[in-house]
Amino acid sequence: MKQIKDTCLNQILAKYYLKKFTGIDERIIFVCDGFENYKSTFNKLFYRIAKLQFGVPIKCKKYGLEHNNNPIERYNGKIKDRIKIMRGGFGSFERAEAFMNLRRVINNFVNPHQELNGKTPAEMAEIKLELGRCKLLNLIRYVAKNSGDD
Repeated sequence: MKQIKDTCLNQILAKYYLKKFTGIDERIIFVCDGFENYKSTFNKLFYRIAKLQFGVPIKCKKYGLEHNNNPIERYNGKIKDRIKIMRGGFGSFERAEAFMNLRRVINNFVNPHQELNGKTPAEMAEIKLELGRCKLLNLIRYVAKNSGDD
């Protein structure tokens, strides 16, 4: 949740304030499993501006329930598979953190998702970056241009 707060909170707030006075409750929905820490952390950070839903088992989809945890479980499986084939591991916590951040960025901004009709999660969340065809290269250029480390 801290990563979401650090990277997306301003956009979530902007989207919330755009819809706040329309009379329609269209807050962003976070879907997670039943782990209690998610609920308490969510309540500290986002309870006024977003909704929290817990995923449902696949067998419940036939009764009209929308969400399940398959996408995140698939994502976790991909990370686990990638880590298994890495020789020597990460060597340090910082390298592991850098790897996870890169995977998150590639998943959210670069790789289109079949479930999202060929869009990335960032595009579906209306995060406007205009990355074009070479998304990873253009994302690197965007960060280099807009970072304050010049």
